[in-house]
Amino acid sequence: MEKYVIKNFARPSEALINDYRQLDVSTIYEAQGRQNIMDAGLKPILPNSMIVGPAVTVTCQAGDNLMIHAAIEVCKPGDIVVITTQGTCIAGMIGELIVSALIKKGVQGVIIDSGIRDVRQIRDLGFPIWTREVLSQGTNKVKGGWVNAPTTCGGISVDAGDLIVADDDGVVVVKREDLQSTLAYSKARLQKEEGTKAKIESGQISLDFYNLRPVLEQEGVVYFDDEETFLKAKK
Repeated sequence: MEKYVIKNFARPSEALINDYRQLDVSTIYEAQGRQNIMDAGLKPILPNSMIVGPAVTVTCQAGDNLMIHAAIEVCKPGDIVVITTQGTCIAGMIGELIVSALIKKGVQGVIIDSGIRDVRQIRDLGFPIWTREVLSQGTNKVKGGWVNAPTTCGGISVDAGDLIVADDDGVVVVKREDLQSTLAYSKARLQKEEGTKAKIESGQISLDFYNLRPVLEQEGVVYFDDEETFLKAKK
């Protein structure tokens, strides 16, 4: 398969990105029909971080970060670099120096389905990364790959220009063609949640406003007034 770098691609508007900054990963995931959430193995190294922006996709050979260096050149301010490898790799594919170069380009953060190193220094730089592993093992720079080719990260397909939203709950992908519809569904979900919060504040409980009592009955869940009554019923 031919290896290549695509320098430019269509990015979402800044206005649309700003709208998504008012949301969170869980809301977007639910609004998309519980789809496009990357697996739980990708963890943030900086708690209380959130990034929202277009994906620059990078596919490297396992144990080789040449294409990450190639990707730095095509990044633009606000981008999020999404890195995967062909073949399993938990080595430290990026460290302090690459992160410093990404910061210089205005990159918001990195999602990497592999490993990183220099975590203390990267935290000191305040650079958000969601990674599968932390390992000091280094890499080579001799094998070609792909920049801005379709890829899979955390079990989810990602194309250049797809919107990445990442926070403490994980990483969700919004496909370019779904940006407007997912935003509308997300806003509607937030509005519905405001109504639920009002019900909780008024003293209502979820068993009632979600109409869950019939479900409990259907599942054969039995209520007892106290432990003594329970024990007598079990004799």
